[in-house]
Amino acid sequence: MYQYDNFDQAMLDARIEEFSDQVARRLSGELTEEQFKPLRLMNGIYLQMHAYMLRVAIPYGTLDAQKLRGLAHVARAYDKGYGHFTTRTNIQFHWLKLEQAPDALRALAQVGLHSIQTSGNCIRNITTDQFAGASADEVCDPRIWGEVLRQWSTFHPEYSFLPRKFKIAISASAQDRAAVQWHDVGLYIVRNEAGETGFRVLAGGGMGRTPILGKTVREFLPQEHLLTYLEALLRVYNRYGRRDNAFKARIKILVHEIGIETFRAEVEAEWQEVLKVWQPLDLREVERIARHFAPPPFEALPWQDAGFEAARASDPDFAAWVETNVHPHKAPGYAIATISLKATGETPGDMSADQMDAVADIAEHFSFGDVRVTHEQNLVLPHVKKADLHTVYTRLKALGLATPNHGLITDIIACPGLDYCSLANTRSIPVAMDLQRRFADIARQRDIGELKIKISGCINACGHHHAGHIGILGVDKRGEENFQITLGGSGAQDASLGKIIGPGFDYEGVINAVETIVDTYLAIRAPGERFLDTCRRVGIQPFKEAVYGQN
Repeated sequence: MYQYDNFDQAMLDARIEEFSDQVARRLSGELTEEQFKPLRLMNGIYLQMHAYMLRVAIPYGTLDAQKLRGLAHVARAYDKGYGHFTTRTNIQFHWLKLEQAPDALRALAQVGLHSIQTSGNCIRNITTDQFAGASADEVCDPRIWGEVLRQWSTFHPEYSFLPRKFKIAISASAQDRAAVQWHDVGLYIVRNEAGETGFRVLAGGGMGRTPILGKTVREFLPQEHLLTYLEALLRVYNRYGRRDNAFKARIKILVHEIGIETFRAEVEAEWQEVLKVWQPLDLREVERIARHFAPPPFEALPWQDAGFEAARASDPDFAAWVETNVHPHKAPGYAIATISLKATGETPGDMSADQMDAVADIAEHFSFGDVRVTHEQNLVLPHVKKADLHTVYTRLKALGLATPNHGLITDIIACPGLDYCSLANTRSIPVAMDLQRRFADIARQRDIGELKIKISGCINACGHHHAGHIGILGVDKRGEENFQITLGGSGAQDASLGKIIGPGFDYEGVINAVETIVDTYLAIRAPGERFLDTCRRVGIQPFKEAVYGQN
């Protein structure tokens, strides 16, 4: 993975010392909260319901064992012993004391982590496929381009105060594991008919109060022009994006209001102006960065391993975990293992400091030190020998991290909700936990099959409810918690927006409604049909009738 050079580290250290002085002035009363707020937000510090919250960037979702141990240290020393992984592949610490914030940032900097641009109207943490560098179907390792964009966007003077926050995602595989179409800018790495590598560029996607899927701005962009083209695209957004209304400031509103054809023409015209003063990206620089993402020294192994097959045959629990949480690897004899952070009765995405340290040890011994964070709030060990999978499973099981539910109904995405967030209308975490309990039986989960539930505690959609096969949105209804249900959303390559089925439910009602929806699916599905496929085939009406009655 990419390691900071002296310039990166010097820039980071200077930023922390600057912020340390700002904190001291706030604590002394020299700065008011109103004056301090934009300064702390630029350093990833939020003020939530109970305490300050620190949001740490994990660029393109990649950690190593040292970084994970660094996060464990911050969790112990500056929080309550745990952290919360988010849908942006960040990690949040929800119980930070302001006077300790500079020391927490210094601890992060020692392992090459930071909180820069995790808040504010800037280009946020860039995300990509958690299977990058391990998946057999990728055009190239998309993290290389994630790093190119990180270096381009960090402290970019023109984009430090955009009309609104700006999110970029990249995928290089046929399977979209990065929810690319739901981003302000989405990039699919592709090859054209001549075999040249480039990008299909999308813009104008986003969730929140106006959910919209991104539209294609350019079918094929040569790779050497990625930065010049994005420079033009961001300039157009900076010029025309709304600044008078925060609810209409995202690029999705601009693209929607002027239309994709006009937006495309504006970008193309601005691109020609950029090309007059900017040189295309020197691909030797891309090659330099790519060397940081060179494949680990895989051993020459056969595709099958007798010990792995024997363990799968003799240990039913291990076999169940393999079926859901283990995925094919491009190298013979290796596999990709997903660590579910969705154990029954636990907060989705939460991980204790002890678990972080233990997973760092496992990664060091069995995955070349490589750990990934997914936008679905799980972790991944991307390079595990099949011969080691049972040992890895056994160690994860002892940590409570071997739940065999990846992609199943209890693998729920949930934002922190009203338990932490001052923007939320309702709780999200208890709803997720009760649904996990309701569907805890793993045999029942496997019979249901792939079904993605996503929960947001407010319209900001941090829980990606618009993209849930079953989406749950918490709203305030005359001072009471109320939950709307949507069906048919997707964040994958077949991206779609979920449809609201009808009036909302109270807390107990939403749990029962989800179970009714699932039972209806089981009664009407065709053989081998996923929940999403059934929903698209029959529409929402059968589910609506089951939940609300025929009338």
